[in-house]
Amino acid sequence: MNFVQAIIILIIIVGSVILHELAHGLVAYWLGDDTAKEAGRLDLNPLKHIDPILSILVPMILFLIGAPVFGAAKPVPIDYSKLKWREWGMALVSLAGPFTNFLIALIAFLIGHFGGWLYGGGVLEFIFLELIFTNLGFMLFNLIPVPPLDGSRVIYAISPDKVREFLSMIEPYGFILVYILILLFGDVFSKLMINGTNGIIDFFYLIVGR
Repeated sequence: MNFVQAIIILIIIVGSVILHELAHGLVAYWLGDDTAKEAGRLDLNPLKHIDPILSILVPMILFLIGAPVFGAAKPVPIDYSKLKWREWGMALVSLAGPFTNFLIALIAFLIGHFGGWLYGGGVLEFIFLELIFTNLGFMLFNLIPVPPLDGSRVIYAISPDKVREFLSMIEPYGFILVYILILLFGDVFSKLMINGTNGIIDFFYLIVGR
């Protein structure tokens, strides 16, 4: 990887996590919670969203070792008590982030495909491929149903009280648990991420009739 590629990847990672977190905050605001707005998080300023380790270091290391790229930003503050539909509102807020990454990947694919830039080689192909794969990686990683990742909020919304209590109990240790699972089952995790990404890209090609 050369210097130009590293800068491109860094810009894509930063931009993707900012839009992911901004989507959380906007949906929360639309559902009645102005906490993120008051905290200044409805902003495109990267300094307000970026976690140096989870947003930059981890994704870059994963890219360098050839593993599926994933990461996270500073969580947007949400006041659950202000949200319409409470746990279902929280589920919608949580899904907004991964859905945004999905949309970025889809739009990049459609532009790259119909513009021919996905197949022409060079810097443009690299940019479009990284937009697609990085955002799908972020989406799939954040859908893991372990708190505080976004997928856990959906599980919380549809689960009985005992499961909710368990999810709340492990939330403070969630990221540690995720990393332990990745360390112990890295090969399985990588295969699931790769298969999930490839499945979504196959769906993209289905959309364009190829």
